[in-house]
Amino acid sequence: MSLKQIWQIAEGHPNEPDTLYCGVEPAALFKSTDAGETWSLDRGLFDHPHRTQWMPGGGGLCLHTILPDPSNPDRMFVAISTGGVYRTDDAGKNWQPRNKGIRAKFLPPDQQYPEWGQCVHKVVNHPSNPNRMFLQHHWGVYRSDDAGDSWNDIGNGLPSDFGFAMEMNPHDANTVYIIPIESDEFRCTPEAKLRVYRTKNAGDSWDPLTEGLPQEDALETILRDNLKADANDPTGLYFGTRSGKLFGSKNGGDSWTMITEGLPAITCVKTAKIG
Repeated sequence: MSLKQIWQIAEGHPNEPDTLYCGVEPAALFKSTDAGETWSLDRGLFDHPHRTQWMPGGGGLCLHTILPDPSNPDRMFVAISTGGVYRTDDAGKNWQPRNKGIRAKFLPPDQQYPEWGQCVHKVVNHPSNPNRMFLQHHWGVYRSDDAGDSWNDIGNGLPSDFGFAMEMNPHDANTVYIIPIESDEFRCTPEAKLRVYRTKNAGDSWDPLTEGLPQEDALETILRDNLKADANDPTGLYFGTRSGKLFGSKNGGDSWTMITEGLPAITCVKTAKIG
């Protein structure tokens, strides 16, 4: 095998300042303990018996999400398209699929809840409650309260449960943001309205955030790494589109401003605190 591209770079646990993780295509995880000078392959995941049955999604066979558990240095989650969510509890020696309850709508009716093979688009968790996780699937929005052992559908009230981007409020483990996309066949915002949806009660209900965002002729696509919060209080939020527009909010999404347009297609948005 040869490296096709890098999808994700993530910091290690808080007590490991020089540790970095790198998720790549074809799906594999690399680790560095010297701030990126050298890397080693996680053989536990690379040699997993499921590997031969992982199939590329629309973006390829990519390991796109890496989530170290801040409360447990031996625990980490990764998400693979289309392998699903995997968790290690022994620092990468062994990995278990954690996809119970996630419906793979694209499979035959009697096979739609497999142990692995789901096309997961994004997974997030919160430092204050890392056992609670949220997941945007190819079709479906889910929550887990047991570190991925089981998942429950929380997509009611959304114009579509298809999408890519997902982010949490860094100050509140119950507040999550997503940007729905109409479908896998028409990957633009539903009804040509650019809306960020927010839940403040862990997915029991969702509210559209539209102030400052175009609500007509806004056929936009927002990819999986294009929605990011900052550490300010109130929370700042930023997202980019494939048409090269960058939007921002200084008040947790209550209102938005277009920061700039005319950029190349935006594929990743990050925030940093300088000072």
